[in-house]
Amino acid sequence: MTFEIDYLALSPELIVIATMVTVLALDLMLPRPKKYWTATVAVAGTALALVPLAILAFDGEVRSMFDGSYVVDEFALVLKSLFLVAAYIVFLMSHNYIESERYYQGEYYFLLLASVLGSLVMASSRDLIILFIGIELVTGPLYMLAGWRKGDVKSNEASMKYFIIGILSTAILLYGMSFLYGLTGEITFSGLAEATAGMADEPALIMAVLLVIVGFGFKISAVPFHFWAPDTYEGAPTPITAYLSVNSKAAGFVAMLLVMYLALPGVTDVWGPALWLLAALSMTIANLAALRQTNIVRLLAYSSVAQAGFMLVPFAAAGVAGADLEEAFAATVIYLVIYALMNLGAFAVVIAGARKTRSGELSAWSGLARVDPKLGVLIAVFFFSLAGIPPLAGWFAKFAMFRSVMIAGGTATVVLAVIAAINAVIALYYYAKVVKSVWLDDPIGELADDVEPVGSLSLALGITVVLTVVIGFLPALATFAGDAARVIASGS
Repeated sequence: MTFEIDYLALSPELIVIATMVTVLALDLMLPRPKKYWTATVAVAGTALALVPLAILAFDGEVRSMFDGSYVVDEFALVLKSLFLVAAYIVFLMSHNYIESERYYQGEYYFLLLASVLGSLVMASSRDLIILFIGIELVTGPLYMLAGWRKGDVKSNEASMKYFIIGILSTAILLYGMSFLYGLTGEITFSGLAEATAGMADEPALIMAVLLVIVGFGFKISAVPFHFWAPDTYEGAPTPITAYLSVNSKAAGFVAMLLVMYLALPGVTDVWGPALWLLAALSMTIANLAALRQTNIVRLLAYSSVAQAGFMLVPFAAAGVAGADLEEAFAATVIYLVIYALMNLGAFAVVIAGARKTRSGELSAWSGLARVDPKLGVLIAVFFFSLAGIPPLAGWFAKFAMFRSVMIAGGTATVVLAVIAAINAVIALYYYAKVVKSVWLDDPIGELADDVEPVGSLSLALGITVVLTVVIGFLPALATFAGDAARVIASGS
């Protein structure tokens, strides 16, 4: 094995590490009134890490290290950019929320940067060991961050549930990976793909694949492995909930994409039907549960589970139909990118709305648009985009998903498309319920009309709403993600 290191290819990760060390040092040295510099450095470092990604994209060269176990290609660049942009927005959302005397602890930014580092590592991983290190680096800090509101019983419960379920899912995932290694003697994705090509009927391999799917199912909160998500989302600080719903979920999907499409392309008869079932259950059960929610964060939690089901649809369709994986891979990545933007925006308006209503209950949001029409418009934009209403970006995510299903063909895929269409209508109902409450219902409580979003939160709202609207009108801006996915899928 060769250990030549390409420092330009690793520069995003190195910048994040340097930012982590700087943030930790500043928190130790600065007096309390000046500790806001930790947040400023975290934001600046995350933005700076995007610079080498632009240089690498302009260069266009595929860079490989450690005998192909760590690869920086077009796909990795797109996903790393997504992770860094999403983290940048979460840091903006966190600034005022965490800097308050009640919640501030300097380790917050250090831990969140550590999780971001894990997601960057995962995007370039091409073997099971590096992939597992990346997954654990993503999720490990979040066990503590979920319980950041230490005096809040719900936050303590959120952290404990997430920790217990996270450890269980890690054990199951690692058990499945050890099965794969034991059966094939390979840890690289290319080696696994070659070794498992003629083993689809091997009972031990079927068991290994199912264990891996269960492990990833917990990570992406797919039904029936979702039961930790609503309580954790509600109890965690809202910026961390936004991060869980986007970066953490996206990292789980990236890991699943890489393993299924690069390491196990010859075992679609096993993972195809399993993912079909996960997709159908996640969409249906989560959407029906969301209909009954009165808390807006819990509603978005079930929405996130349902969106995971929609993202699984292209996976499942290609698997059960035995179709080309390239289009399904591209559709899932496009959906993932658009979902990240509009869901971050949705949680940003939740933070802004909670400052005015002092509540997360939907009833308290009644008539909010009468006090703040601009916030009412933003709520409508993000929630209708999540529902897939044109011309907002969410319509193109749904379009890419349904298009990939139709290309795959077959009876099972048509059934899945029908289930997805029915669930899209159900989702529209509860998303529209939020907009109706904000715009049409009479206020039932006192709303603060003199509380405006702070500068960092306003910037987060501005970035997400502009991208959500612009991509809706110019969907070609999102197809670059699909093109990058097609490159890696066609090479599998």
